[in-house]
Amino acid sequence: MQRTASRELALAPLQDWGEETEDGAVYSVSLRRQRSQRSTPEGPGDDQVRKGLEAPTPVADTFLQYRTSKVRALRAARLERLVHELVSGDREQDPGFVPAFLATHQAFVPTARVLGFLLPPPPPPPPPPGVDSKRAEAQDLSFSKHLRAVVSVLGSWLRDHPQDFWDPPAHQNLGNVLIFLGWAAPGGAEAREAEKLLEEFLEEAKGEQAEEEQRLAWAGPPRAAQSPRSEFSEDFEEDEDPSSEGPELLDFSVDEVAEQLTLMDVELFLRVRTCECLGSMWSQRDRPGAAGISPTVRATVAQFNAVTGCVLGSVLAAPGLAASQRAQRIEKWIRIAQRCRELGNFSSLRAILSALQSNPIYRLKRSWGSVSREPLSTFKKLSQIFSDENNHLSCRAILSQEETTEGPHDEDCLPGSLPSKLSPGPVPYLGTFLTDLIMLDTALPDMLKGNLINFEKRRKEWEILARIQQLQHRCQLYSLSPHPPILAALRAQRQLSEEQSYRVSRVIEPPAASCPSSPRIRRRISLTKRLSAKLSREKNSSPSESPGDQSSPASSVSPGSPPSSPRNREPPPGSPPASPGPQSSSNKPSLNTESSITLTLSNPRIPLLGQQTSEARVIRVSIDNNHGNLYRSILLTCQDKAPSVVQRALEKHNVPQPWARDYQLFQVLPGDRELLIPDSANVFYAMSPTAPGDFLLRRKEGTRHTPSASPT
Repeated sequence: MQRTASRELALAPLQDWGEETEDGAVYSVSLRRQRSQRSTPEGPGDDQVRKGLEAPTPVADTFLQYRTSKVRALRAARLERLVHELVSGDREQDPGFVPAFLATHQAFVPTARVLGFLLPPPPPPPPPPGVDSKRAEAQDLSFSKHLRAVVSVLGSWLRDHPQDFWDPPAHQNLGNVLIFLGWAAPGGAEAREAEKLLEEFLEEAKGEQAEEEQRLAWAGPPRAAQSPRSEFSEDFEEDEDPSSEGPELLDFSVDEVAEQLTLMDVELFLRVRTCECLGSMWSQRDRPGAAGISPTVRATVAQFNAVTGCVLGSVLAAPGLAASQRAQRIEKWIRIAQRCRELGNFSSLRAILSALQSNPIYRLKRSWGSVSREPLSTFKKLSQIFSDENNHLSCRAILSQEETTEGPHDEDCLPGSLPSKLSPGPVPYLGTFLTDLIMLDTALPDMLKGNLINFEKRRKEWEILARIQQLQHRCQLYSLSPHPPILAALRAQRQLSEEQSYRVSRVIEPPAASCPSSPRIRRRISLTKRLSAKLSREKNSSPSESPGDQSSPASSVSPGSPPSSPRNREPPPGSPPASPGPQSSSNKPSLNTESSITLTLSNPRIPLLGQQTSEARVIRVSIDNNHGNLYRSILLTCQDKAPSVVQRALEKHNVPQPWARDYQLFQVLPGDRELLIPDSANVFYAMSPTAPGDFLLRRKEGTRHTPSASPT
């Protein structure tokens, strides 16, 4: 009987079997089918073939034999059991446990406590004469095996996550590791790695102290107070002697600017600590006193905003420019964005597109009307990369394709060497991964029944963190040299705030101007008609409160926001946010999750932000108060009415529940608009399915209390 290759591939290699509980720990059980050998009734055996005594039998004459083995993976346990699994677990059956634990443990336990469970005490003194020698040898053998496992875990920890041991000024955790390795593995590679790391930490501390002293020594007296200026004089101030300054950023070639942006993004991305991207850590960035949380991620956010500011500043500078001259600046930034795409720099690519799609630039219809056809077509194609349709499927597919792209093979390189097979990059837009992890942290509980740590959640987080690490390894292949004049021009580029940018834009082209329209990426279906049709299905909806009514507050412009141009009420779909971090309501990050998420150990997949199914969707809700733009994510189902959504959102913000009736729920729409969700409406059907899932709670008129939302 012949077994073809297609038949062989059709066999499932792994099958879920269920769960097992052992000593208070929960394991997932799978059956793994593995091919054991190839043989024929009369043909030579595998040993003879390997020794070269007989020629291998053709595949058509062979029979496939399989064996089924039981595979267990730890899903939930107490901390002591998790640490015990680090050294006693079967790495062949569960190879992902150790890297997942080391990468995510900061989310549920500090490093010092893990070391307290992991590091064993020194061995006992040798037994006196007369004691059973065989028993003593067995104990020594078991202890030695345990020590080797601990040393192996420490080696992986020191190599992959050295910053976990950063604890200035004494670095006690690293000192404890050195003491252990001093008697458990003296002179070994792990001990040398720990000693080298401690030296680097001490040198880094000395360097930081020297820089601080130098900064204080060179700090001059405070600048004299400047004379007051009008609000527009600050926006339009020109230097009296521009010839004394260096060249502007756009004076350099497209390739030079794009390469320097890529170099800066690569350096920052390589410094990112993956544990700082975890949702439980990144979501705390807005808490009071949390300015030091996730510094490497904040650096990428600052760079993203700086690039966006450079685009705004260069395009909106010199209000007296003609529309054709401003169009030339827009065209050059489009070419820079295209070059960033060719270099695999998705971070600066999205930053440039964010600025060009922002309201201050996008509303300049005369300038866009002067843009040539070819750059305009390129701009539309690049914008489709970050379309928010289907959970940013286009961007994710392109990024995955870039990850597997092979570069040109170098005949001089050794076979299998990384540089000869892989092309450098890509540099991802980190914000996508950040919200993936935030959605995971929101959807899955940290603890399960029985006070067990939900390690299945950590495995799913590790899948995303491992992809970030893989991209970091690829980014090490970039070979770009710094160009100081361009870097200086980037730092010297004038930055405009959001308010300044909008004021300048309105002066350049007043709102009432009649001129060619800005580029439209695609048309949207009428929001009023769609919502009217959906609300008509709700039995308890009040006709007078339907968002389909033109007089309804659903389409009102939010107070305090600048009015948009009548022909630019809706920005281009898929417009990316200004940064991966917190932004204004009109420029929020649209970060989504690509990995499957389960609410419990056995629940099916759930949708995430920006991804709506027929039953549920994850949304973000903030409170309109003086505590900043702080969002909390909740799961919205097709059964949820507005009061229950308001109550759960207030619970997330730690606002007393009796005040739920005093709040109204609004969906934040593109173009600085808001959609009022009536109290009797089903939020799932009343909301706009194409708009980002961002909502706002605002107190109803007549309420007097002043809530204080806690950013916990």
